[in-house]
Amino acid sequence: MSIPTQTIKHATIAGVQVPAMAIGTWSWGDKTWGYKPEQLPDIKEAWKTSVKAGLTFYDTAEAYGNGESEKIIGQLIQESSEEEKQKLFIATKFLPFPLPHSLYLFNPPVVERLQASLKRMGLSSVELYQIHSSSGLGSFESLANGLAQCVKMGLCKAVGVSNFSKDELAKFSDLLAKHDVRLASNQIEFNLLRQGPEKNGLLEEMKKREIACLAYSPLAMGRLTGKYNASNPIPSGRRFSNQYTWEQLAPLLEYMRTLSERYDVSISAIALNWVIAKGAIPLGGARNAKQAEQNSKALTFELTPEEVRGLSEKGFDGKTNWFWQRG
Repeated sequence: MSIPTQTIKHATIAGVQVPAMAIGTWSWGDKTWGYKPEQLPDIKEAWKTSVKAGLTFYDTAEAYGNGESEKIIGQLIQESSEEEKQKLFIATKFLPFPLPHSLYLFNPPVVERLQASLKRMGLSSVELYQIHSSSGLGSFESLANGLAQCVKMGLCKAVGVSNFSKDELAKFSDLLAKHDVRLASNQIEFNLLRQGPEKNGLLEEMKKREIACLAYSPLAMGRLTGKYNASNPIPSGRRFSNQYTWEQLAPLLEYMRTLSERYDVSISAIALNWVIAKGAIPLGGARNAKQAEQNSKALTFELTPEEVRGLSEKGFDGKTNWFWQRG
């Protein structure tokens, strides 16, 4: 059976065209993913493969490996050609909690932390700066003021949030508007095992306000890759989307396997394409060239509405929690 394909090229953040999929770099330098310095050559190959495929949107955070992810990205940018540098869209995040060897005292040092991130990456500005969580220290007013200062100082071009609920998103967006700054994005866990943001009205509110949805853990920390099962379980420490048994996941994974054969792509690409079909930008992780190539295939086809619906029906709503995943 011949399956027609369609290349999905771009999405939009604050009026700027970006690749329809971003690369999440939590695993680059963070021990949560078992990072070791000897893995750096593989990460470099993942970067090269992704950039070659047109995936030039990279999302990091000061909390990933206590800045190690940002340092790695800085090194990769330095080794890139001038033409490649011009195409990059770099996003990072401010963690609203004290970091090791830093002061906080309830007065969020948003500007100072961005300056530190920029120094680690060797940049004068980033395309997107985000608040990592809505549950940290400091009022929304002070956080919004800090982000607005970053924009006005030219340290970032756009600002976003992460893990914000519908009500928090609306409040924060309105606070930024008082500074004549637009809220560009909300980064949330959104995947086939956590469809709640679509069910609870969060995605609709974001669409209404033209706030882009950045979907982290689109592969449910590996559960939607086809790599793991009951006899080969997920490594410990991958806490997101961990409330379902492999028996519960079996119908979904079997259907994903059927679709992966139909489109001649990996199971991961099916999971990523579903997120894109929902109007969100998935942040697919890649720690080597093979993973990067498999992920890039998510942009070479388009699931039919019936297939998207079938996947959704076999998926799950997931959970929110009061501390981190409010959105």
